Amino acid sequence: MKAVLALADGRIFSGKTFGATGEATGEVVFNTAMTGYQEVLTDPSYKGQMVTMTYTQIGNTGINPEDIESNQLFLSGFIVKEYHDNYSNWRASMSLDAYLKENGVVGIQGLDTRALTRHLRDKGAQNGVISTIDFDPESLIKKANAVPSMAGLDLASGVSCQKPYHWTEGLWDLEGGYPQVDPASLRYKVVAYDFGIKYNILRCLVSAGCDVTVVPATFPAEEALAMNPDGIFLSNGPGDPEPLTEVQEIIRKFVGKKPIFGICLGHQLLGLALGGKTVKLKFGNHGSNLPVMDMETKMVEITAQNHGFAVDLDSLGEVACLGHVNLNDQTVEGIRHCSLPIFSVQHHPEASPGPHDSHYLFGRFVEMMEKNR
Repeated sequence: MKAVLALADGRIFSGKTFGATGEATGEVVFNTAMTGYQEVLTDPSYKGQMVTMTYTQIGNTGINPEDIESNQLFLSGFIVKEYHDNYSNWRASMSLDAYLKENGVVGIQGLDTRALTRHLRDKGAQNGVISTIDFDPESLIKKANAVPSMAGLDLASGVSCQKPYHWTEGLWDLEGGYPQVDPASLRYKVVAYDFGIKYNILRCLVSAGCDVTVVPATFPAEEALAMNPDGIFLSNGPGDPEPLTEVQEIIRKFVGKKPIFGICLGHQLLGLALGGKTVKLKFGNHGSNLPVMDMETKMVEITAQNHGFAVDLDSLGEVACLGHVNLNDQTVEGIRHCSLPIFSVQHHPEASPGPHDSHYLFGRFVEMMEKNR
């Protein structure tokens, strides 16, 4: 069945449909990971976006019930070169096509994803529409231009949890799957703010010895402090951090009182709370093969990333120092407070599948909490 992708600048790509039928709109971005499409699909940070996979064969490992990162699919559309319906994986229980249909996500296959990626790289990420019902170029381009810009868009509020909950599941094990960890064995109490948190972040915290309570994005700082946590965690999430002024004010109330660790959107929100600014990147960084340097150790790690905004280091003045730097585009990949136990990273140390080079960051958070108890 025919499907069309139209970009706001007038570029049209034709293909065939898979997944749900109908229309989908959002910001079109590209992801350079060779594996892990199920993680991409269930990452709340992709809310409001349509993801292009640059790896050509997608679907050949199917879908399994364990490799999900949230309770639903948040992306608007899925764009691939070659979809493979015949999957082969010992844990797989359904096809990617069936999974997208079940969750109402529109997909398009058979288009030239290399040409699309080069276009986005040169022109920048932009809004688009995938349609299986409307093939009129003029109509589709008009719809694409009517999609709200990602800049200035608060999407985190729509993916955050509605009430606090306790998390006790640890990292996956080949023999037993995901273990349930006895809270009595966990040494450090952590309040994790949910702006679109991925399950594997919570598992990494638990496996590092943290007793985690997850709270909504606007959970009052006073109530969080009343729990007497050893540390505050700020999660990943979608959209522009700048409109989240209430969250920024909440974070400011933790500064100087508790150790803080932020990832992705949490990193950007921390930068804003410390008085800095953020900027929208031309096409963002999405993938699992991006080199980053830890400025403290000078070690280079291969990282997983998913973001369209970055912290402007100069805007922080002498409050925070550069913690990590992206070796591809020299953007800020991490900051650390110059005098307080506070740090954050733009990349995803929990990514699975993906490189594990950055897992040490959870240990660094634990060491920070131990020193400041």
